[in-house]
Amino acid sequence: MTQRLNGKVAIITGAGSGIGKAYAERFHAEGAKVAVVDINAGRAQEVASQLGVGAIGLQADVTKLADNQHMVAEAVRAFGKVDIFIGNAGVFDGFLGLPQLDEDKLEALFDRVFDVNVKGYILGARCALPELLKTQGCMIFTASTAGFYTNQGGLIYTAAKHAVVGLIKELAFELAPKVRVNGVAPGGTFTDLRNAIAVGQEFGDTRSLFDMPGLDEFIKSSTPLHKVNRPSDHAAIAAFLASEDASGMTGVILHSDGGYGIRGATTASGGDTL
Repeated sequence: MTQRLNGKVAIITGAGSGIGKAYAERFHAEGAKVAVVDINAGRAQEVASQLGVGAIGLQADVTKLADNQHMVAEAVRAFGKVDIFIGNAGVFDGFLGLPQLDEDKLEALFDRVFDVNVKGYILGARCALPELLKTQGCMIFTASTAGFYTNQGGLIYTAAKHAVVGLIKELAFELAPKVRVNGVAPGGTFTDLRNAIAVGQEFGDTRSLFDMPGLDEFIKSSTPLHKVNRPSDHAAIAAFLASEDASGMTGVILHSDGGYGIRGATTASGGDTL
């Protein structure tokens, strides 16, 4: 590793598994001290223990202001400062389109997906901002191809990720020139992204993408590179955005999607599913 993040301190939400865990591993390997934040205290502590010296595990529900305040305070207490805030915690909507959304579950699913995927980013950014202003640091958010293209999630997840794209651009404008704000937009990735609790016919369906049969082959067949991304692929991009190598970049969202955006004409389903 280049150690290009040597001496930096990063807070990473949703870092107990999947892409967030890969971020934590890469940033630590690049020399950063890392606050591993997850709603599951056991997962956060396990990842931090695996990383060793220079890592702490913190439990936080990113939808709660007090938890975001606590994670920032604990990172400062442990490491003295914050240079990088990464908003990554997220939940999925199970690819449910409008016709498949039960009316009695729609509000709960909307609230949960937007609370975690959008409000959680905003709360974390607000709480980290005073420390980032001191260090002239940066923010990085996990966006998605769903923030740019159709059929990368269900209706609510797609809307939420479009909101994240707007969030990145607006924050980049508001916080320049002191704090840089960028994003990574993963495409199909074999990762432990879990459904929000309101997905499916019954509440409590929290299956992850790991449980989707044939996911790897689906991803291969839908991208020009025929590549199944792993969380580590996206972590390398985030590490670049956090480094001085990207010091001239803000408001940028780098696509790590196997070329999904250039795949050309496809067979549309649209109303055929109604």
